[in-house]
Amino acid sequence: MKQSAALKRMQSLVHDLLGELGEDPTREGLRRTPARVASMYEFLTKGYKEDIASVVNRAVFKEKYSEMVIVKDIDFYSLCEHHLVPFFGKCHIAYIPNGKIIGLSKLPRIVEVFARRLQVQERLTKQIAEAIYKTLDPQGVGVVVEARHLCMMMRGVEKQNSVATTSAMFGTFRNDEKTRMEFLTLIRHRLEQ
Repeated sequence: MKQSAALKRMQSLVHDLLGELGEDPTREGLRRTPARVASMYEFLTKGYKEDIASVVNRAVFKEKYSEMVIVKDIDFYSLCEHHLVPFFGKCHIAYIPNGKIIGLSKLPRIVEVFARRLQVQERLTKQIAEAIYKTLDPQGVGVVVEARHLCMMMRGVEKQNSVATTSAMFGTFRNDEKTRMEFLTLIRHRLEQ
C-alpha cells in the first residue's frame, strides 16, 4: 500500500520528536513508532475528510411524529487541540421532529465526524447540534456532552475525577424551559440492568 506524502512527513516529524525527547528512534522498540503514530493521528483526525451529507446518506425520512427523540450515552473520543491529548466521554442528543426523522444510527455517526478532529468540547457540542438542526430543520435540538480531559488529569491541575459538561440548545430546547428540563431529566435516568 502506497503511503501519502502527508503520512511520510508525519513519520519524519515523529522520528525527529523522539530524538528531541532524548530517545534513540532507531532502537528496536521505537523503529516502527513513527509509522504507528502517524497512522494513529490519521485515524483520530479522519473527521476532517468526512461530511455530514455523506454520513447521513439519505437516512432522513418523512414522519408525522412530534415528540422528543433521544439518543443518549453515545461514547466518543476526541483530541484536545491545545495539547493533542485525548478527551472522551458521552454525548446525549435530543430533537423534536418537524415532519422528518433521522435513522437513529446516524446520530452517533454525526458525533464521530466532529469528535475525530482537533477540538475543544464547547465547539464539538455546538457543531453536533448545528449539524442536526441544519439536516432535519426540527422544532428543536438539544445536545449535552460530558467528558474527561487527559490534559487536566495527566498534567497541569492533575484533577482525576473532574468532568466537564457542555450543552447546546436550539429551537424549543432553548426557548421552552419545560422542554429543556424534560430532556435534562431524561438523560439523567438510567435503564434498569
